Amino acid sequence: MSTIGLNIKKYRSKKGISQDKLSKLADISLNTVVKLELDKSPNPTLETIKKIAKALDISLDELTN
Repeated sequence: MSTIGLNIKKYRSKKGISQDKLSKLADISLNTVVKLELDKSPNPTLETIKKIAKALDISLDELTN
């Protein structure tokens, strides 16, 4: 599993929010969140990663490292 996928799941779980809630907060599809967490979307766009980081209230570094 990719670092990004693991980190999305980790920070989402820490915040106690569902994949559906994250998708709404980040203004991306639920399918995108699920695929990222399952490592089925290996090359997400920078825009998508920025939206997720903002929705989780974390930095891009935290999400990608």
